[in-house]
Amino acid sequence: MIKKGLSRLGTFFLYLLSLLPFWFLYLVSDIVFVILYYITGYRRKVVQENLRNSFPEKSEAERSAIERKYYKYMADLMMETIKSVSMSEKQVRKRMIPTNPELVDHYFKQGKSIMAAAGHYCNWEMACLSFGFLTEKKRVIVYKPQSNEVFTDFFNRTRSRFGATMISMRQTLRKMIEFKNELTFTVLASDQTPTLQDAKYFTTFLNQQTAVFLGIEKLTKVVNCVVVFYRIDLVKRGHYTYTFVPLVEEPEKTKPYEITEIHVKYLESLIREKPEYWLWSHRRWKIKPEDTQK
Repeated sequence: MIKKGLSRLGTFFLYLLSLLPFWFLYLVSDIVFVILYYITGYRRKVVQENLRNSFPEKSEAERSAIERKYYKYMADLMMETIKSVSMSEKQVRKRMIPTNPELVDHYFKQGKSIMAAAGHYCNWEMACLSFGFLTEKKRVIVYKPQSNEVFTDFFNRTRSRFGATMISMRQTLRKMIEFKNELTFTVLASDQTPTLQDAKYFTTFLNQQTAVFLGIEKLTKVVNCVVVFYRIDLVKRGHYTYTFVPLVEEPEKTKPYEITEIHVKYLESLIREKPEYWLWSHRRWKIKPEDTQK
């Protein structure tokens, strides 16, 4: 009860912070960057190891430049995520602009549902808000529950307040079968780390053997929907565009693991373009192929 009470107090504090204007939150972000990067060194060893293993062809100076840019952006992302708690639809529409929304109508007119792979790249939280009013059809966001139920519920309410439906990863297959006769647009993160028991497939991602979820491929074939990538690009501080990149239009004609390889390789190409916007402080490679043999 004490833990839940403190968590609820924390969510209330986040809401109050979210009421502050962007310009003030970016001043806070500049301070947070100094604290994270220079004072506490938050997960810097993890970030440095991930960058070193992902980009062995780059010099130490080049990787250090990416590292610093990453922490600078991470501080902004933290403040923008807090701001998203109370952002209005007008604010979201101004700051997260679709470049090709007509593609959604194009597939829906063909009677095809859409499965979008996304990465923890740029501001995925603001993208969740924008996704809520993208179409009148059913919009589904698949999430991975966190250990703190209060914060999970709090952020799910935030992400869904413009009309999206939140579904836990464990419920996804059942729900997608339930929605099979409706036109749906579903978004899943393609770069989550599976648990050891779910690590059934490894591929080369950023120069390393990487365990990946097969959920996008499995669900796509069950529902027989097109696969796109939900690409987000930073235009300037606090302003983004997002683009739906067609990846697979006929999933029933693909080979095993082909869909998985396609969306993973696209995310890798995006990260290589501008690596500072991906979540480098995440322990993405904690599961090794040999771990599954134990």
